[in-house]
Amino acid sequence: EKKRVAGYDRTETPLTQALEAEGAEVCYKDGVEHIPSTYRFVNSTLVVYTPAVPEDHPQMKYFRQGGFKMEKRSQMLGHLSEGKYVMAVAGTHGKTSTTTMVAWLNHCLTGGGNAFLGGISRNFESNMVLGSGDRFAVEADEYDRSFLRLSPNVAVVTATDADHLDIYGTLENLREAFAQFIRQIKPGGALIIKKGVEVEIDNPAISVYRYAVESE
Repeated sequence: EKKRVAGYDRTETPLTQALEAEGAEVCYKDGVEHIPSTYRFVNSTLVVYTPAVPEDHPQMKYFRQGGFKMEKRSQMLGHLSEGKYVMAVAGTHGKTSTTTMVAWLNHCLTGGGNAFLGGISRNFESNMVLGSGDRFAVEADEYDRSFLRLSPNVAVVTATDADHLDIYGTLENLREAFAQFIRQIKPGGALIIKKGVEVEIDNPAISVYRYAVESE
């Protein structure tokens, strides 16, 4: 079923221009009056937002106070991944490049594949890839524990260094979140983790593979 799409961004970019060319309505001013009238009906509008949007943003406040259904980007990613063979890439660095490589390999091997990337891929000229088949490569972001909304078939963990401690408080809490992410890999699935990465692996129903540039 086709949906109408609108959105807000602070500045106009080639990406927003491409979205507009496909029919999306994009506004660049944050005033409530700039929300297109089509999207002011609470029963027919779903609001998807990212952590980059502050709570005091006028349009965010309008939708919250109006009782609109609101979902984080990570929740929407969970919906998109339902029924797919999910290949999720997590880590405190290296996610975007690794997810893009996974998506490109899927494309080369199957001629299709879907992907949700954290940046614009030069191969695909987009951060969203919609192709045939059920393979879905996704960047699993640890910020705000977003990646815990996924139950992947295959997961990659590139690093668990100290990051986002404003969210987690301690490195131990961050690594526990990664351990929980690994526990959520589906039975029969696989974990591909960089050699030397410190995280507890206690999911007995999966295969574990380690990678490194050099081996001792």
